[in-house]
Amino acid sequence: MAYNLKQINVLDLRASTGVGVALPFNTSAVFQTVYTTQEQLKYNIINYLLTNNRERIFNPNFGANIRQQVFEQITSETADTLDLKIRSGIAQYFPNIAITQLTFGGDPNQNQLTIQFSYTITNTGQSDNITISLT
Repeated sequence: MAYNLKQINVLDLRASTGVGVALPFNTSAVFQTVYTTQEQLKYNIINYLLTNNRERIFNPNFGANIRQQVFEQITSETADTLDLKIRSGIAQYFPNIAITQLTFGGDPNQNQLTIQFSYTITNTGQSDNITISLT
């Protein structure tokens, strides 16, 4: 009989060791420490989605460049373009992520774009959701 063992990241073995910082920076100490790689991966994906191209020094192609779509009318064509851009960027920068659901919504009259993003971490099997609203 085969056993499917749960894989644990080495950084998660010490519960008291910080792995990164949380977003947004709004705590009294500015930076809130994150202690698990799953949570830090979620914040890294949020950072990727909210970054435009040419905003990151030494890596000008990093970012989903979705803020420019806020002023575009959300049609099936723009949703397909965003879908392709996000999926290809996630595959490039986060190869251990499998996107399970990616949906777009919003109100074109209010210049609002909402992205609902569900994913699974392939090596651990953990799942999570992200919802981003841009206005």
